[in-house]
Amino acid sequence: MTSRDEKSRQDTFPWERSKYHTEYNAILAHYKVVSCLEHASGKSLLDLACGDGLMTSMFSHHFERVVGVDASHAHIEEARRRVPSARFFESLIEDFETHEKFDAVFLLDILEHVIDPIAVLEKAASFLSPEGVLIAHVPNAVAINRRLAVLMGTLSSCHELSPFDIQIAGHRRAYELSTLVGDIYAAGLNVRYTGGIFYKMLSTAQMDWFLQNGLWDQGGFGWGRVGEEKSKDWKAEFCRAAYELGKQQPEDCNIIYACVTK
Repeated sequence: MTSRDEKSRQDTFPWERSKYHTEYNAILAHYKVVSCLEHASGKSLLDLACGDGLMTSMFSHHFERVVGVDASHAHIEEARRRVPSARFFESLIEDFETHEKFDAVFLLDILEHVIDPIAVLEKAASFLSPEGVLIAHVPNAVAINRRLAVLMGTLSSCHELSPFDIQIAGHRRAYELSTLVGDIYAAGLNVRYTGGIFYKMLSTAQMDWFLQNGLWDQGGFGWGRVGEEKSKDWKAEFCRAAYELGKQQPEDCNIIYACVTK
């Protein structure tokens, strides 16, 4: 497949973090950003691929210089509108060129999309400053919700790609932590740290519904607390707890990640 063919292919996928399952994806985006900032710092960030700029906008408050790259014309236009202070390039990662080096390079939810993830890791690492950190996030094929789905019979295996994965999001593969680490080592890079983000026990659509409609405020024996703390934001507390539990049990998380150095 040529670069032009792949660029055209990327333009066909309608998925945007801010348009599908918006409640859950906004919360997940927040904790993905929190996780990245726990492991990376510095003055400059290269966001590969930045998508519609939702997370890029969050990162822009923590880095002096932010550059985003994405193959989708529609996504880049939305990112430019959302983060006018950042600089954006419409390009496949494989074709992107710059002499600039960055303190942080993020590959967030992209390795599952590309033709050759090892080549993309090598390319991304080439943009790192000498002390820079690359962070790669991928969806976890063996997350607890997917293992439950196999036992229920709604997935034939944890690595099955759903029609949503293929037709809306454009996934090519599924990852476990071992395969993510394997690709990083195959790219000649070093793994500093691995982990997981957000303990997710339901499908994305179910999580989105639950966050919007759960018994957060009623108290009693719903998700609220029985007693005096009725004013507490129990939905926020649930999400914080799911993030903290995910740190303890990364193999169960929605997202798995690796912090990488040259």
